[in-house]
Amino acid sequence: MKKLILMLGLTMVFSLVARAAESTDSDLESKEAGLKKFLAKYNWVSGPNTGQLADVASIEVPEGFMMCDGNDTRSILAAFGNVPGTKELGLLAPESLDWFIVFEFDPIGYVNDDEKDKLDAAGMLKSIREGTEYGNEMRAKQGVPPMKILGWDVKPRFNDETKLLEWAILAESGTDQVLNHNTRVLGRRGVMEVALVIGPEIVKETMPVFYKLLKTFKYAEGQKYAEFKEGDSVAKYGLAALVVGGAAVGAGKLGLFAWFAVMFKKLWKLIVIGVVAIGAGIKKLFSGVVSRVDDQPGDDRS
Repeated sequence: MKKLILMLGLTMVFSLVARAAESTDSDLESKEAGLKKFLAKYNWVSGPNTGQLADVASIEVPEGFMMCDGNDTRSILAAFGNVPGTKELGLLAPESLDWFIVFEFDPIGYVNDDEKDKLDAAGMLKSIREGTEYGNEMRAKQGVPPMKILGWDVKPRFNDETKLLEWAILAESGTDQVLNHNTRVLGRRGVMEVALVIGPEIVKETMPVFYKLLKTFKYAEGQKYAEFKEGDSVAKYGLAALVVGGAAVGAGKLGLFAWFAVMFKKLWKLIVIGVVAIGAGIKKLFSGVVSRVDDQPGDDRS
């Protein structure tokens, strides 16, 4: 999710969470009603069903889950104070809203997987920490608590059968822990970025559900990794760069393990909704946004 959280959005969301944490039972009941009204603004596909990710891929929506398309995903992300891009294709969540998944397709071309057996987890972690230190200088200017990278929760690993790259970083901001879980599914013409937004306290029970969902993910015909043909666009970088910096690294603008600005931008993906989830829960976060969004004109989609 490119540009997922800006500093202004960070400050706003922390404020919303602080107010939500102080809410009375009556307030929470009101927020619950407001949340239902907020969700009704969007076109949800309820399970059991098949959720389409534009013409790129699909994923099964099981009973008890719901999914919206790219346009609604961008609207929901904007409600959190984010600056959405143009590549979001869908948002999938349990009806409880305890966590959710955002899908974004990056048409960077075919990513060669020849690095699959030589991913340097230690080197990549060093780079992420260096980039975070740069980012902390910027955070300080905004009065935002520094981010400390604690280490890997899941070291970068690649499933050759499913062409799925996965890693998870555990970080700390102030007194809150942040879990950033990343999944990339390689395709013929690019990479599906799968962002799991979740609080660390429910990761253990949720990950089996998440992995079960991912097993139903399918690229459309003509989009599959195995359907690569000579002459197709090929990405200028490989698996390691997907973890530590993306296109700027592959373009040779920065060394693979000597980048700063790129990671600063990337780390805003990992930050904030995860931090918020620890303090008040994903569902309360949704509820806290409702009153602000509900007053915006022209936003009713029902």
